[in-house]
Amino acid sequence: MTRTMIPAAAGLAAALAAPVAGAQGIDPSQLVQGTLRPGWQAEDGTQIAAVDLTLTPGWKTYWRAPGEAGIPPTFDWTGSTNLDTVRLRWPTPSVFYTSGMRSIGYHDGLLLPIEVVPVDPAQPVRLQLRVDMGICLDICVPASVAMAGELAGPGAPEPGIAAALADQPMDPSAAGLTRIGCAAEAIADGWRLTATLDMPPLGPDETVAVEVDQPDVWVSEAEAVRDGATLTAVADVVPIDLEGFTLDRAALRVTVIGDGTAMEAAGCPAP
Repeated sequence: MTRTMIPAAAGLAAALAAPVAGAQGIDPSQLVQGTLRPGWQAEDGTQIAAVDLTLTPGWKTYWRAPGEAGIPPTFDWTGSTNLDTVRLRWPTPSVFYTSGMRSIGYHDGLLLPIEVVPVDPAQPVRLQLRVDMGICLDICVPASVAMAGELAGPGAPEPGIAAALADQPMDPSAAGLTRIGCAAEAIADGWRLTATLDMPPLGPDETVAVEVDQPDVWVSEAEAVRDGATLTAVADVVPIDLEGFTLDRAALRVTVIGDGTAMEAAGCPAP
């Protein structure tokens, strides 16, 4: 079994309990449809495809780090054949508010490019996928979508997938980032990270997301403040098992989301 998923934040169920309680009579299967777009084969044998999630107009779904009011989607590839690994290539998300709480995600749908590495590049890949996700309008409901498809032959680049691939967060150099550092302060149940970034603004309103690529770790919504060329963001990192937890700075990911654009930095060294 190959499985790609983001650990759910502690307390998400409580955050969504009230909205879901008002969702009686709503059938999530009527609000979201999913399709696998087969895409094409790259020169290295990797298959470039996409998960196409279409929502009823006005509804929203979430990014991999959705904020305190959202559910991160999970992707289960059980039943796929000739599949080695899958890499998700998230397009730049938007920031929105649900029940007064900030969330990060996508309006009306998500075309999510995927890079599929086959076990044998000479053979087709048969994908089976189940996506579990949260979707929101005035209320939030959980939804599940199943889809299947075969990736075979070279194919040809598809404009929609190519456009989604082009809509990725910028790398640090393209965004003008000249310095990044994360100070870590011990708190009762984990660490408080203060990320400092020297970079030009990405717009009048900037949202910072701090992620830790370690299982069973919750990261709070970051509070960001800009002072000229310096952006500072503070977030708490809370592991389930504090005694067995070592903060891996190389596993940190800091994303700054601005006005229709974003920057993503992998790793955050000590200042």
